[in-house]
Amino acid sequence: MPSFTVIIPARFASTRLPGKPLVDLAGKPMIQRVYEQVTQSDAERIVIATDHEAIFDVAKHFGAEVCMTNPAHPSGTDRLQEVASQLAFADDTIVVNVQGDEPLIPPSVINQVANLIETVDQPMATLFERIESMDHLLDPNVVKVVTSSQKQALYFSRSPMPFDRDNMAQNLQKIDVSDYKRHIGLYAYRVNLLNQFVTWPPSQLESLEKLEQLRVLEHGLGIAIDEAQAVIPPGVDNEADAERVRALLQG
Repeated sequence: MPSFTVIIPARFASTRLPGKPLVDLAGKPMIQRVYEQVTQSDAERIVIATDHEAIFDVAKHFGAEVCMTNPAHPSGTDRLQEVASQLAFADDTIVVNVQGDEPLIPPSVINQVANLIETVDQPMATLFERIESMDHLLDPNVVKVVTSSQKQALYFSRSPMPFDRDNMAQNLQKIDVSDYKRHIGLYAYRVNLLNQFVTWPPSQLESLEKLEQLRVLEHGLGIAIDEAQAVIPPGVDNEADAERVRALLQG
């Protein structure tokens, strides 16, 4: 297992759930729940990256290492790069980005994506799971990915892909949705890629699809990808999601 650091971005602003990282989940703020899940992984170091003093203070209170970052970052990747720069990480350091709204993330998939970036020898790695319903296949909010036999991502899209020429337009019942792959937004990076990424302007495909990982592919670099070894529960985007997680935590 390679040595790696987990960075947990935790922004205060959220249109659907303001102050989301501090939302109470069965007696603990959500950011603490995420942090405690990550401590069960093999991460050598865990850093919370925030843009708000209240989150900083709460994280310090439960014993986390915290970095204050620029609130104006256009993406989570920019926030990760600022942390790597502040902490003077070496170019070959592996950094795993665990979102601050995933309090039920299995520690095993954190280890998996960190290991994948080294075994497939790419500067970036991520995971997918099989799509289970036609609704998800057609939903533009569910990002699809096609992959090579060498465990590399070929393309990401909000559209169904690959496109079943014979059945997509006229006979959806013949489509086996399990042949399609849903991208999971869990990433591992080498720091040298993060340093390059923030110097590149948004690419054409990225701007069209609103998927920043396409910037990496458009610059000719590879993204390692494999099927997640554990089911990753949905994150918390709104109060209904928070209620669902509270019910699970309270048994």
